[in-house]
Amino acid sequence: MAHALKTPADVEPRGRRSKVRAGRAGGQDRAGWFTYTVLVLFTIGSLFPLFWTAVAASRNNTRLAETPPPFWFGGNLLDKSEVAWNTGNMGLALLNTTIVAGCIAAGTVIFGTLAGFAFAKLRFRMKNMLLLMVIGTMMVPPQLSVVPLFMAIAKLEWTNQLQAVILPFLVSAFGVFFMRQYLEQALPTELIEAARVDGAHSLRVVWHVVFPAARPAMAVLGMLTFVMAWNEFFWPIIALTQQNPTVQVALTGLGRGYVPDQSVIMAGALLGTLPLLVLLALFGKQIVGGIMSGAVKG
Repeated sequence: MAHALKTPADVEPRGRRSKVRAGRAGGQDRAGWFTYTVLVLFTIGSLFPLFWTAVAASRNNTRLAETPPPFWFGGNLLDKSEVAWNTGNMGLALLNTTIVAGCIAAGTVIFGTLAGFAFAKLRFRMKNMLLLMVIGTMMVPPQLSVVPLFMAIAKLEWTNQLQAVILPFLVSAFGVFFMRQYLEQALPTELIEAARVDGAHSLRVVWHVVFPAARPAMAVLGMLTFVMAWNEFFWPIIALTQQNPTVQVALTGLGRGYVPDQSVIMAGALLGTLPLLVLLALFGKQIVGGIMSGAVKG
């Protein structure tokens, strides 16, 4: 029986066919121009506030009040940053904020992991009810606890001290629920039972089994908590003063005056943001890796 002749266009190289099949089998598609356009637009939109802050910090009030406003850097960025650093006591503010955010992040990660492990894998009475009570505290507005909390720190003589803004936030309901959901899926019960059979006590199980399994989620929770604690404004402005400020408290001092210098305020905001950018640059891959690990295990 005669076979139809094939043209060169109909003959596909074997290597090319295998690559196409492998790509289809892997379920991966190449990003097109539309995807790149959307990503570029989102990137520009995300970076524009930071860019505008730097531009405004390099100008003065007169130029910022003009129409249209400036969209490129002036020559006063270093001068305005020096004024913000000296006027707002930014050196002490950055140190205090690092201590506060670091302690809160560490406490939230440790206590959240321990409580999350208990709610996920241990058996005890009223476990579900206690978990609902913990989650229910997330529904209470934090403003309702300001008056009793301030009365407590005043009684302890902690006003204008860092422990006043650290201790109330060492444990968060979000951290407990977050770690509980992660450990429920990522930590096999058989692994805990095997450690028990080998004679490991509870503390050893937590240190050698729970913490290694929860490391990706702990990294994500620590980063999120650190950023939230760094940006916390409401309670520090009540408990602290300009003599012992955090970054957010120090920025309020820059805005005082009959005509606040907006460029100095923007320079202070830029100084307060730089440590978070450095942290993201150093640990960004670990954070993303932790999120993806949790997504795969979940």
